[in-house]
Amino acid sequence: MAPKMKTRGTTRTLKSSNDEETKTNVHSEDSPLEVGKAVRGKRKASGSGKTGKQESSKAEKSPERPQYCHWLMKSEPESRLENGIDVKFGIEDLKTLPNQTGCWDGVRNYQARNFMRDMKEGQHAFFYHSNCKEPGIAGIMKIVKESYVDHTQFDKKDVHYDASSKADNPKWSMVDVQFERMLKRFIPLSELKKIHLQHKAKGGSLNGMALFTRARLSVQPLTSEEFEFVLSLEDNDPL
Repeated sequence: MAPKMKTRGTTRTLKSSNDEETKTNVHSEDSPLEVGKAVRGKRKASGSGKTGKQESSKAEKSPERPQYCHWLMKSEPESRLENGIDVKFGIEDLKTLPNQTGCWDGVRNYQARNFMRDMKEGQHAFFYHSNCKEPGIAGIMKIVKESYVDHTQFDKKDVHYDASSKADNPKWSMVDVQFERMLKRFIPLSELKKIHLQHKAKGGSLNGMALFTRARLSVQPLTSEEFEFVLSLEDNDPL
C-alpha cells in the first residue's frame, strides 16, 4: 500500500532537508545558539550604587534582538519517505488545501522555532523549495495565525514526535500560512548564490542573507531590504 502524503491542512506534518535542519534529530544543531526573546532590563533601585550614566552605558551594550517582518521558509516539493511517510510538501500542495491555508508544523530546531514565534499575522514569507533538483524560491505566502503549540510533537505516529516534550511544557510551535501568489518566475538558489557572492565582495542587499550565513535553518528571517531585492528579481532575466 502506497504511503499517504501528510499535508499541513489535515494531518499537519512538515518536511526535512539535507541543506537545512533535520526535524527528527536536529536538537544539537542550534541549541547553544538559541535566540530567546529580548528581555527588557528592570530599573535599578535607588540604593543600588549604580549611576544613571552607568546604567545607560550598560543598556547601550545590550541591544534588543532585531525585529523582522519578512521570512523565508523551506519545504520539500519532491517525494521522500521518512519512517514510511511521504514528507513531500511543495507550494502546489499548499494551494490545494482549503482556503489555500495550512499549518507549518514539524520544525525541530530551536532557532527556527523562535523565528516562528516572532512572526506576526499579516507578514509575508517566501516559499522556498529545498532538497530537490533545483532549489529556490517559488512564491509568497502570508502568516495568517501566529505561533501556537505544534501538536505533532505529542503524536507517537508522527515522524516529528518528540518524547522529551511535555504537554504542560511543550517545546515546539507552529504558525498557519496562506498561499498568496507564485513569483513571476522561479528564482533558483544558484542565481541567488551568484548575487550573494557579488554583494559580499562589493557590497549589496544580499551580503548577509541568512540563506547563506545560516543555510541549515528551515525558517529564516529577511530584512525588508533583502525581501524587496529578491522580489525585484522576478522582473529580471535569469543570470
